[in-house]
Amino acid sequence: MNQAQTLSPEQRQAVMMQANQEIMGEMVKMMAESCFKKCAGTSGDRLDKREQSCMALCQDRYLDTRAQVQEALQRRQNMS
Repeated sequence: MNQAQTLSPEQRQAVMMQANQEIMGEMVKMMAESCFKKCAGTSGDRLDKREQSCMALCQDRYLDTRAQVQEALQRRQNMS
């Protein structure tokens, strides 16, 4: 028997929430690293206005993409 089948609905939900938190944490880390590499220049130890704007737009794109992927996965899951 599959371990997921032996869990109660509450336990499954808790496992899914924990997995989602871990995925979100990893995504935020990847987003920060990627956006920083793309946007940060050599302006010193602080981001200038252009770099801050670039970082904000980059992060918005990451979050928008994640939301679209999550919606698509939810639709696919509901179809099965």
